[in-house]
Amino acid sequence: MTLFLSLFLFMCTSCLMAQNNPTWDDSKAKDWPISCQKIEITSSLDGQTQSAYFRPSVGPQARPLIVSLHTWSGGYTQKDTLSWLCIDKNYTYIHPDFRGPNNTPKACGSKYAIQDIEDAISYAIQHAQVDMSEIHVIGVSGGGYATLLSYMKTKHPVKTYSAWVPISDIQKWYYESKGRGTKYALDIAKSTVEGVAFNKDYFYLGKEEAINRSPYYMNTPTEQRQNSKLYIYAGIHDGYRGSVPITQSLLFYNKLVRDFEATNTEAMISDSDIIEMVASRGFQRLDKGKIGDRMIHYEKHFKDLIKLIIFEGGHEMLSEVALDHLR
Repeated sequence: MTLFLSLFLFMCTSCLMAQNNPTWDDSKAKDWPISCQKIEITSSLDGQTQSAYFRPSVGPQARPLIVSLHTWSGGYTQKDTLSWLCIDKNYTYIHPDFRGPNNTPKACGSKYAIQDIEDAISYAIQHAQVDMSEIHVIGVSGGGYATLLSYMKTKHPVKTYSAWVPISDIQKWYYESKGRGTKYALDIAKSTVEGVAFNKDYFYLGKEEAINRSPYYMNTPTEQRQNSKLYIYAGIHDGYRGSVPITQSLLFYNKLVRDFEATNTEAMISDSDIIEMVASRGFQRLDKGKIGDRMIHYEKHFKDLIKLIIFEGGHEMLSEVALDHLR
């Protein structure tokens, strides 16, 4: 990224007002279908038990598996609209805990949290008729962050990953959150620094840990993802009306394209395009399509491996279209 772009994004971040925590990180909402069972999964890494909600498909036929990942401040009990949609479509569904809210060292992209997601997928495969060619990981906000972590780390044959308004760079998001006055900076401090009694008036970043937990700095498993597809979605107003700037999605997309094919500049998002989207909260183009009932401001793709869509909206997932790519 150029020095000019870095300074521009810093100024845009610094001048924004403090915001309330977004609807998509509401950890109190709980509403579960009767057919979703609470189950317990033992971590294959440290033996700790992690809960999940699980609903196997009905009938002998192998069906798709939906792995739905909770948000930053949530856990497995957090309300998930995808659970109802999966029942309607008779998909196998699992909603794991992976160490709960991201405010402890064993949560927030730790090796334990990543392994918990792996173990949850293994549990679903063992306890349901899963079509192994139709495994799909989906998450919004902190769940989008976890989806990117799964993309970088999983050993399962996942077909698609859908990351909605994700965080990709924890180090950068610490400063973005601190500038906005949201609680997430303190959460990151608690996750990346162990053994210090932080409070809202005293906390600091564990830089090395933040980098280690960031998909942006991880090695992309390009050979292992030749048969997978990553969808990245972000609302154009996120960062203004929401907690995660769209640059977390845009810069991560570019990182992946560079890792797959560094010479393919045509597939990358230019600095000028990033500046226009951040500054004007839109993008000047004549052929704007739609995703659901929302206008698409900007889209890019790299081969049939990665697709990015910036839509008219904020910090949210469009639940009604979240499963469309399974068709």
